[in-house]
Amino acid sequence: MELTLTAETGRTPGSRAAGRLRAQGKIPGVVYGLGADPVPVAVVWSELRRVLTTEAGVNALIALDIDGRRDLTIVKDLQRDPVRREVLHVDFLRVDPDAPVEVEVPIVVVGEAKEVESAKGIAEQQMKSLTVKAKPTGIPGQIEADVSSLTVGSAVTVGDLQLPDGVTTDVDPSTPVVAGVATRFTVMAAGGAVAEGGEAGEAADEAAEAAGAETGEGEENGE
Repeated sequence: MELTLTAETGRTPGSRAAGRLRAQGKIPGVVYGLGADPVPVAVVWSELRRVLTTEAGVNALIALDIDGRRDLTIVKDLQRDPVRREVLHVDFLRVDPDAPVEVEVPIVVVGEAKEVESAKGIAEQQMKSLTVKAKPTGIPGQIEADVSSLTVGSAVTVGDLQLPDGVTTDVDPSTPVVAGVATRFTVMAAGGAVAEGGEAGEAADEAAEAAGAETGEGEENGE
């Protein structure tokens, strides 16, 4: 779905001017791409938030109205305050509707990892988003990682993800997305006797670390 957003031009560069814009409820930004010159702009924060909270999320296709000219764009970067998380600056990338563009798409875990839960392990999401290539009109709002068949010591990998038609990724297919990780309680459930602080406890910790190493996790994940 294409959304419309109005951008104002002619903003004054500099941090003080940007601060004044934000005090007025506006976000400074820039529009670039497709061989055209970058254009400094400002957008109303409430309107930007509106277009970024649809099902398409941060990869929404935005028809940016700039002085009466409409540029098809996506948000390439949102710069946030590291403490307050407020948006400080936005980068809009001009896109060709018929040419693939590279974007980050969030990964959402679905299903229940019942075998992991019954073994007292944890399903640990190790990848929160995936870099994909897709035409602007075909960018998915999210990618699902189904953990229904996950077991302790195994992982859902990039190669297991079901990408929509026309969506590709260059990420190594063996990269773990969600791993079934052992904990101390996993060893206990398997019949190991754990004495807190004793040799058995240390053995359980080593077993948990070894299970984590099989899925690419080098540290113990959980109690």
